[in-house]
Amino acid sequence: MNELVVETMDSYNQYIKNIVNGCELIYTNLRNNDEHVLKAILQFSEGVSWLIEVNQKLAGLGYPNEFSITTIETFFQEVNSGLEIQDYLLVADLFEYEIKPFFETVSLYDVTN
Repeated sequence: MNELVVETMDSYNQYIKNIVNGCELIYTNLRNNDEHVLKAILQFSEGVSWLIEVNQKLAGLGYPNEFSITTIETFFQEVNSGLEIQDYLLVADLFEYEIKPFFETVSLYDVTN
Protein backbone atom coordinates (compact mmCIF):
# COMPACT_ATOMS: atom_id res chain seq x y z
CA MET A 1 0.00 0.00 0.00
CA ASN A 2 1.36 3.37 -1.02
CA GLU A 3 2.38 5.78 1.80
CA LEU A 4 0.00 8.52 0.64
CA VAL A 5 -2.92 6.07 0.69
CA VAL A 6 -2.00 4.95 4.22
CA GLU A 7 -1.73 8.56 5.43
CA THR A 8 -5.08 9.39 3.83
CA MET A 9 -6.71 6.37 5.46
CA ASP A 10 -5.22 7.37 8.82
CA SER A 11 -6.57 10.91 8.44
CA TYR A 12 -9.99 9.55 7.47
CA ASN A 13 -10.04 7.20 10.47
CA GLN A 14 -8.98 9.96 12.86
CA TYR A 15 -11.63 12.31 11.51
CA ILE A 16 -14.34 9.66 11.92
CA LYS A 17 -13.29 9.23 15.55
CA ASN A 18 -13.26 13.00 16.17
CA ILE A 19 -16.58 13.67 14.46
CA VAL A 20 -18.45 11.88 17.25
CA ASN A 21 -17.10 14.43 19.75
CA GLY A 22 -17.99 17.17 17.29
CA CYS A 23 -21.59 15.96 17.21
CA GLU A 24 -21.71 16.10 21.02
CA LEU A 25 -20.33 19.63 20.99
CA ILE A 26 -22.90 20.71 18.40
CA TYR A 27 -25.97 19.31 20.14
CA THR A 28 -24.83 20.58 23.54
CA ASN A 29 -24.17 24.06 22.18
CA LEU A 30 -27.46 24.11 20.26
CA ARG A 31 -29.34 23.38 23.47
CA ASN A 32 -27.35 26.07 25.31
CA ASN A 33 -28.01 28.68 22.60
CA ASP A 34 -24.28 29.16 21.95
CA GLU A 35 -23.91 31.67 19.14
CA HIS A 36 -20.81 29.91 17.74
CA VAL A 37 -22.61 26.66 17.04
CA LEU A 38 -23.50 27.60 13.46
CA LYS A 39 -19.78 27.83 12.65
CA ALA A 40 -19.32 24.34 14.15
CA ILE A 41 -22.15 23.02 11.96
CA LEU A 42 -20.48 24.55 8.89
CA GLN A 43 -17.17 22.93 9.84
CA PHE A 44 -18.98 19.64 10.37
CA SER A 45 -20.53 19.75 6.91
CA GLU A 46 -17.20 20.67 5.29
CA GLY A 47 -15.53 17.79 7.10
CA VAL A 48 -18.20 15.32 6.07
CA SER A 49 -17.88 16.49 2.47
CA TRP A 50 -14.16 15.74 2.72
CA LEU A 51 -14.92 12.26 4.14
CA ILE A 52 -17.24 11.54 1.22
CA GLU A 53 -14.64 12.67 -1.31
CA VAL A 54 -11.86 10.62 0.29
CA ASN A 55 -14.10 7.57 0.57
CA GLN A 56 -15.00 7.76 -3.12
CA LYS A 57 -11.40 8.31 -4.25
CA LEU A 58 -10.06 5.46 -2.15
CA ALA A 59 -12.81 3.19 -3.52
CA GLY A 60 -11.70 4.19 -7.02
CA LEU A 61 -8.17 3.08 -6.13
CA GLY A 62 -9.46 -0.31 -5.02
CA TYR A 63 -9.93 0.38 -1.30
CA PRO A 64 -13.69 0.29 -0.79
CA ASN A 65 -15.15 1.08 2.62
CA GLU A 66 -18.86 1.22 3.26
CA PHE A 67 -20.05 4.77 3.89
CA SER A 68 -23.66 5.62 3.11
CA ILE A 69 -23.61 8.86 1.17
CA THR A 70 -27.40 8.69 0.85
CA THR A 71 -27.74 8.69 4.64
CA ILE A 72 -25.38 11.66 4.92
CA GLU A 73 -27.32 13.59 2.28
CA THR A 74 -30.53 12.93 4.21
CA PHE A 75 -28.89 14.24 7.39
CA PHE A 76 -27.78 17.41 5.56
CA GLN A 77 -31.32 17.98 4.26
CA GLU A 78 -32.86 17.48 7.69
CA VAL A 79 -30.32 19.76 9.40
CA ASN A 80 -30.82 22.46 6.76
CA SER A 81 -34.59 22.23 7.13
CA GLY A 82 -34.32 22.55 10.92
CA LEU A 83 -31.96 25.51 10.65
CA GLU A 84 -34.21 27.26 8.11
CA ILE A 85 -37.13 27.22 10.54
CA GLN A 86 -34.76 27.92 13.46
CA ASP A 87 -35.80 24.75 15.28
CA TYR A 88 -32.51 24.28 17.08
CA LEU A 89 -33.87 21.60 19.39
CA LEU A 90 -34.79 19.50 16.35
CA VAL A 91 -31.29 19.98 14.94
CA ALA A 92 -29.76 19.09 18.33
CA ASP A 93 -31.85 15.91 18.42
CA LEU A 94 -30.71 15.02 14.89
CA PHE A 95 -27.08 15.33 15.93
CA GLU A 96 -27.56 13.39 19.16
CA TYR A 97 -29.90 10.59 18.09
CA GLU A 98 -29.18 10.10 14.39
CA ILE A 99 -25.92 11.65 13.20
CA LYS A 100 -23.69 10.74 16.15
CA PRO A 101 -24.85 7.08 16.24
CA PHE A 102 -24.29 6.85 12.48
CA PHE A 103 -20.67 7.96 12.81
CA GLU A 104 -20.13 5.66 15.80
CA THR A 105 -20.80 2.72 13.46
CA VAL A 106 -18.92 3.87 10.34
CA SER A 107 -16.25 1.35 9.32
CA LEU A 108 -12.66 2.49 9.55
CA TYR A 109 -9.96 1.61 7.03
CA ASP A 110 -7.60 -1.19 7.98
CA VAL A 111 -4.13 0.30 7.61
CA THR A 112 -2.21 -2.52 9.27
CA ASN A 113 -1.24 -4.09 5.93
